[in-house]
Amino acid sequence: MIYDTGAFLVSGLLILVYYLYLWRRTRRAPDSSVHALNARVRERWVDMVMSKGNMEILAVQTLRNSVMAANFMASTAVLLIIGALNLSEKIGTWTLQWHPHALADSESSQLWQIKLGLLLLDFFIAFYCFAMAIRFFNHVGYMINLPGDASTGDSLYQQTCAYLNRAGSYYMLGIRTFFFSLPIILWFFGPYFLLLATLVLIIGLAMLDRTPS
Repeated sequence: MIYDTGAFLVSGLLILVYYLYLWRRTRRAPDSSVHALNARVRERWVDMVMSKGNMEILAVQTLRNSVMAANFMASTAVLLIIGALNLSEKIGTWTLQWHPHALADSESSQLWQIKLGLLLLDFFIAFYCFAMAIRFFNHVGYMINLPGDASTGDSLYQQTCAYLNRAGSYYMLGIRTFFFSLPIILWFFGPYFLLLATLVLIIGLAMLDRTPS
């Protein structure tokens, strides 16, 4: 129990340190972050659609693809929640077989339930993020075909950019939440697997968050 708690705290601290580093790096060099690049690309896309004519079909198709992708991921999150709940009793049995000595007392025997609860919470957060992404993509679908001009500081253009960037942020958070479920799943095998998976995840995130050169 002590090893699992310590591993979980260290894992959370490593992720927190990485995101603090990413935040500081983005403030010093905005061009180094892929998230800042994606936000600028979305704003330029909104400007192109709203300032030029005959772009309605392109806008609808692009937003439809985004909604379909978010809807697929949200459905996947729901299926994972249902699957984890259906396998909850089996997960406890499997955990007992993997760690027969560590689960000898009643306190440790409840550890797998805590892990399962964190895993379900992770999938629920992912579902929420993808659902919110769908919501904002739908709002943008109504706003994008209205005339707007970025050069005049039009409020509709700025609001459309804000909504689209918020939808993109929610989609990104949903994907990240799926990534975070991998260390939790490996945590069922033991605390050392949790730490190893966290380190591998941070390395992967560092590669994804850097702007391609």
